[in-house]
Amino acid sequence: MSDKLTVNDNMVVSMDYTLHLDSGEMVDSSEGREPLAFLQGHGQIIPGLERELVGMAVGDAKKVTVTPADGYGERDAEALQVFPHDAFPDDMALSVGMPLHMRDTETGHVLQAFVAELGDAGVVVDFNHPLAGATLHFDVKIISLREATSAELEHGHAHGPDGHAH
Repeated sequence: MSDKLTVNDNMVVSMDYTLHLDSGEMVDSSEGREPLAFLQGHGQIIPGLERELVGMAVGDAKKVTVTPADGYGERDAEALQVFPHDAFPDDMALSVGMPLHMRDTETGHVLQAFVAELGDAGVVVDFNHPLAGATLHFDVKIISLREATSAELEHGHAHGPDGHAH
C-alpha cells in the first residue's frame, strides 16, 4: 500500500488541461494561466471528467473523451426563445453568436445565453450551454493534490493559497 496521494473525493486537485472538440478546434486551455483548482467529488467540473480523474497522481497525464450526457448535456430545442427587438436597448449592437446575460424575472437568476439568429420577427436567443451537444476531448495533467481543509469541505469548493475562494 502506497501513501502516494491520488485523486479522490474531498481532495483539492490542481490540473493543467486543454479542451478540443471533434473538429480539432481548441476551445479552452489552462496554458498561460494558473492550473484549474477544484474540490473533487463536489460537482465543480463536468461529471465525465471528474470520474476519469479518480486514482490519478501528481504528474500523471491522460486523454479523456466526454460525451454530451456526461458533459454539458444535449442541445435542447426548447432552450431557444424569440424576443422582440425592443426587448434590447436601442444602442446594443446585436450580432449572431454574441453572448448575453439575461435576468430571469421570476427567480432573479442571471442566465447566460447567446444570440442565435436575428430576424424580422425578433431575436432568437439560445439558452443552451455553448458546449451542449459537443463531445469533449480533454488532455489533463495533475499538477498538485492535497487534502481539503474543513472550511473547503464546509463551503464545497477549493480555496486559494490565501484561504479565499477563487
